[in-house]
Amino acid sequence: MKITRYPQSCFLIETQGHYILIDPGLLNFENEFLNEWKKADCILITHKHTDHCYPDAIKIICRNTKVKIYTNKEVANLFPELFRTIVKPGDKFQFEGITIEVTNAVHGYLPLLKGSNEINENVGYIIDDGVTRVYHTSDTICFKNDYQCDVLLSPISNHGLVMGSYETILFAKETGAKLIIPMHYDNPKYPVNQKEIKKEWLEQNINFKFLDCEENLDV
Repeated sequence: MKITRYPQSCFLIETQGHYILIDPGLLNFENEFLNEWKKADCILITHKHTDHCYPDAIKIICRNTKVKIYTNKEVANLFPELFRTIVKPGDKFQFEGITIEVTNAVHGYLPLLKGSNEINENVGYIIDDGVTRVYHTSDTICFKNDYQCDVLLSPISNHGLVMGSYETILFAKETGAKLIIPMHYDNPKYPVNQKEIKKEWLEQNINFKFLDCEENLDV
C-alpha cells in the first residue's frame, strides 16, 4: 500500500491496482494535484468543510466515469449532483476487494462555526486491503471507541477543533497503530510547531512520519 499526502487532510492511497482519494480540499490546492487525483476510482469525503471537500476538483475527477464516491448525508445534501452514495458510522462495504469501514468522528466546536459552518455529520474511514489497515480519523477530538489500525492518519492542530499532539498519542495507542502520519496542520490560522512535536514524539519513542506535500510512503 502506498500513501501520498496532499494539503491539510488529503491522501491518495494506492493498493491492489486501485486509487482511493480521501478529502480532496481547497486549502492550498494546486491544479497539478489533479494529475494524480484523476487516477482515483474511489473518493471518500469525511465532512462538508471546504478544506476537505472541494466540489470543483471533484467534478473534474468525476469525468472518470468509473469513480465511486462515498460521503455522509450532510455533504450529499449540499452537493446532490456529486454525491449519491451515503454512508454513516458503523457501515462497512467492499470496494474492489478492499474493505472500507465508516467510523464515528467528533468535530470540535467553536463559535466561529456557528450557523452553516457547524458540522452536524462527520465520519472517518478505515481502509483494509487484507494486509494493512489505515485509519483516517477526519477532523475529530478524542472520543471513546474500539477501532483498530496499523497506520493512523490523525489531525494535530488542536485549537479546540481537532486533536493535538498529546491527544493523538493517546488515541493512537488505543487503536494499536504502529505508525502515525500527522495531518491537518497546513492552515496558517492554526499554526503547528512541528519541531516541538517531533521532539516530544521522539522522546516518547513514537513511530511517526511527517509527509511533505506530494510525498509518499509505502506501508
